[in-house]
Amino acid sequence: MVARTIWIMQNKPELTKSHIVIVSAGTADLPVVEEAYETAVFLGNRVEKILDVGIAGIHRLFDKLEEIRTARVIIVVAGMEGALASVVAGLVDKPVIAVPTSVGYGANLNGISALLSMLNSCTTLSVVNIDNGFGAASQASRINKL
Repeated sequence: MVARTIWIMQNKPELTKSHIVIVSAGTADLPVVEEAYETAVFLGNRVEKILDVGIAGIHRLFDKLEEIRTARVIIVVAGMEGALASVVAGLVDKPVIAVPTSVGYGANLNGISALLSMLNSCTTLSVVNIDNGFGAASQASRINKL
């Protein structure tokens, strides 16, 4: 199971009318994306995933921008230098929660470079800890249910 999660519930919650969009930079970020997805659905949210739209091929992000803008809150999952979170936050008028991942090579430092990049963003966004899909989804759920 990619998300490394398990559900134990007796009653399935009613899904929200508004929804969360999870955007990922690359396919290597999928375990964190799936953890966020499973958590958000478990908490009663409608969730859409938009995968592999990192800035190395930014045209893929622009192709999905209108779909991303329909969300009440957006989770952006990115490793490497973590730039996708700032780009998305600069293009939308919704809350953005950035999740740095430990994916990368060279000077990535197991996600530290993505974390620092997200923390130093000049756009308005929130940042959770490295690989914390659960924390991002929990925060997004609270925002989505306001």
